[in-house]
Amino acid sequence: MRPKLSLSSLRSSRWYEFILRFVLGGGATVLAGAIGSHFGQSIGGLFLAFPAILCASATLIESHEIRRKHQARLKGEQRGQQAAGVDAVGAALGRFGLLAFALGFWWLVERNVALAFVVALVAWVAVSISAWWIWRRIRMARRLAMMHDAAPRDGCRELR
Repeated sequence: MRPKLSLSSLRSSRWYEFILRFVLGGGATVLAGAIGSHFGQSIGGLFLAFPAILCASATLIESHEIRRKHQARLKGEQRGQQAAGVDAVGAALGRFGLLAFALGFWWLVERNVALAFVVALVAWVAVSISAWWIWRRIRMARRLAMMHDAAPRDGCRELR
């Protein structure tokens, strides 16, 4: 499965789901600002890295999948949990890209702000894509290993 842009989920979302995302995202940002005011900008910036809408999006993705499956007269609980899990994995992998962005920007910002931003942006893209690619390869290797372990044996013993 390759990442792709799909706007169809915007049509299936309800108005209150957008408000929930906005409130949770804004709340996380305000909390990070308060932490930054109290403990300093470096610590507050770490909390801004928290995927502010992850909690809301995971529950909304799950409910959308369940609703879609129920409309097709199928059970959708497991599919909803899997879809929310994939979203959480994406957020977890995204933290590596965010860390690369922060380190690249921090390293160059005092020399040249524009250059620091460009380098940080390139680092973010490269690390994010690499993290996704590595995760995908590990997942495929695990599936192959599980299929190999579950393959029926012909009853013959191996020669030693």
